[in-house]
Amino acid sequence: MQVKGTQLVGGTFVVDITSLKNTDLTDADYNAKLVGHLKSDDFFGVEKYSTATLVITSVKPLKGNSDGNNATVTGNLTIKGKTNLISFPAKVGVKNGVAAASGVATVDRTKYDVKFGSTLFGTAADKAIDDTFTLSFNIIAKAKGVATR
Repeated sequence: MQVKGTQLVGGTFVVDITSLKNTDLTDADYNAKLVGHLKSDDFFGVEKYSTATLVITSVKPLKGNSDGNNATVTGNLTIKGKTNLISFPAKVGVKNGVAAASGVATVDRTKYDVKFGSTLFGTAADKAIDDTFTLSFNIIAKAKGVATR
C-alpha cells in the first residue's frame, strides 16, 4: 500500500489464484471437482494465469455509509491477462504506521474472458452461472522501519 501522511493513496496487490479454495461445499469430492473446474481454462486458467493483480489508481473520500466504508477505491484489475477499471467502496485508514483496507468489490467476470456458463455467450438461463462475483478483502500493512505501539 502507498501512504501519504495518514491517507492511503495507492498500492499494488497480487493474488495467487493457484491457492483458490471453496469453503461452501463440505463434500470433499464435490469440493475438489469444483475447485479443479474453477482453476481450469473454463474459468481462471491458473496454469497460464497464476495471479490476478489490482493496481490502485485513486482513493477518494466517501461519506461513511452503513457498512462503515469511508473511501471509493479505483484501480486496474487484471485477471487472465485482461485489465479493466474497477471502483468499489472500502474502509481505509492509517494509524501508527499501519495501513488497513477492507471491503467488497463486485466483478463482471465476462470482462476478463471468464465466459463459461454465461447467458451472454449462449448458455440457457436454467444452466447459467452469474456473470458477477464478489471479492472480499481485508489488508493490513505495516510500513518498513515503523514501530507500532
